[in-house]
Amino acid sequence: MSLSADLWAANADLAAEALASPFVAGIGDGTLPRAVFAGYVAQDAFFLESFARAYAVGIAHSPDRATLDTFADLLAGVRRELALHAGYAARWRIDLAAVEPLPATLAYTEFLLSTAFLGGITLTAAAMTPCMRLYAHLGRSLSADRAGDYAEWVTTYADPGFEELAATLERLLDRHADDVPAVRSAYRRAMRLEVGFFDAAWRGA
Repeated sequence: MSLSADLWAANADLAAEALASPFVAGIGDGTLPRAVFAGYVAQDAFFLESFARAYAVGIAHSPDRATLDTFADLLAGVRRELALHAGYAARWRIDLAAVEPLPATLAYTEFLLSTAFLGGITLTAAAMTPCMRLYAHLGRSLSADRAGDYAEWVTTYADPGFEELAATLERLLDRHADDVPAVRSAYRRAMRLEVGFFDAAWRGA
């Protein structure tokens, strides 16, 4: 088993917790209040901008051309996600520029950016992989046919192109990381922060 697969398996409890959360369940059956989803879109757009910056730091710290190109491809994927959020904002009249990040959002973005700046390629990959793998997992686990207004969200993360981005980041992790406590800790902390992000989106606080 690869390191990335082992880490995902070791954090299956948190993946299950995310899938069962009221926020994700509400997307899955289409019952999530629109105001709750609008708040999530605003918070996630703020988060994704930090995610993009962390990828950019990864580009700067890349030890070789292959790693640089990989981070650049992943950054392009985040830009596509941000375009999706801009589409939501336009349709649902969400002012992304006026967003005040919630404590859970700040905790996650500060963790990612500090890890990217200080942790090097290894810990950066360990901290960023869970978000991509979890969203791909959620997209595959939910049904767009049942998601109502949120079908586009489900299909975006169920798309094979998004799965390939997640797999690309996992390959980067497998290439650069060893199975050491710091890597396992960074991965699990990111998973916990994902669960906290969904919980905060549900509560609006």
